[in-house]
Amino acid sequence: MKKIILTGDRPTGRLHLGHYVGSLKRRVELQNSGEFDRIFIMIADAQALTDNADNPGKIRDNIIEVALDYLSCGLDPSRSTIFIQSQIAELCELTFYYMNLVTVSRLQRNPTVKSEIQMRNFETSIPVGFFTYPISQASDITAFKATTVPVGEDQEPMIEQTREIVRKFNSVYGETLVEPEILLPDNSACLRLPGTDGKAKMSKSLGNCIYLSDTPEDVRKKVMGMFTDPGHIKVEDPGQVEGNTVFTYLDAFSRPEHFTEFLPDYAGLDELKEHYRRGGLGDVKVKKFLNAILQAELEPVRQRRKEFEKDIPGVYEMLRKGTETARTVAAQTLAEVRSAMRINYFDDEELIRSQAEKFSR
Repeated sequence: MKKIILTGDRPTGRLHLGHYVGSLKRRVELQNSGEFDRIFIMIADAQALTDNADNPGKIRDNIIEVALDYLSCGLDPSRSTIFIQSQIAELCELTFYYMNLVTVSRLQRNPTVKSEIQMRNFETSIPVGFFTYPISQASDITAFKATTVPVGEDQEPMIEQTREIVRKFNSVYGETLVEPEILLPDNSACLRLPGTDGKAKMSKSLGNCIYLSDTPEDVRKKVMGMFTDPGHIKVEDPGQVEGNTVFTYLDAFSRPEHFTEFLPDYAGLDELKEHYRRGGLGDVKVKKFLNAILQAELEPVRQRRKEFEKDIPGVYEMLRKGTETARTVAAQTLAEVRSAMRINYFDDEELIRSQAEKFSR
């Protein structure tokens, strides 16, 4: 069986560090590893419209932002197929068929759906499209016969629901769809990067993000304003590392060479943490160290983005070609699904022949 990746992002804004460590950086590594036969990267605009239907301009404008973030981080259109979800009608048809395999109560139990509904204050006025987006996601994954889906831990319930749909479809209609595996970040600190305010999740809607396209000064300001340990008031006070956003980011981003370059007084992160715990290490010094690390990480991304911004029509052409390629693959899967469901009426010569014989008697 071929090894195939499918992953993507909703174009509701520019991508941020949470996307970067949670999935995006890993995608580039997987792309360059040579271990996978196909890699599909989806800009999930149709899914984004499920809770932004009254503001389509927001989605339209952010398509190019997400594409630029992809390219600037190192996704290569010659190795990865980058496409726009809404331009592939086959995905909608697959979603419709899969809806018959999932109950309302099962969707209501999905932890990701429940938390997203709560965060958006939908209460009882939940858009049907948003409520059923786990089914749409299953359509996206299975359309490309993805064997691997690299995502953050918050998406585990979604992947499990896809697996359930695959098993149900195959049990009813015969072996047709591929059951995917989830691929989580290998750094536990990257599973869910907190916002700069210390809240559990970095989110565009919460305004606690550091964006990949932020200027150096924007990044510096956000880092220096980060949540730390509220009990660490004076430099000499002992400090808490656990739950301290700055140290969570250091867990996610720091490498031994960063200490050699930016903070040679310390042998590594463990020594820095120990000093902070016993007191005598101020938040400002630690934040300056984190800022230096993030600037070094993001500077190549910024420079590549500047180059791609010089040819926006070329970026749209890349998306068009990628979408055409993706649609060809999705159309083949849909044909197989129709055949398995026995609704491929015009392609089934045996059906036509048998019905002709029936009525000729």
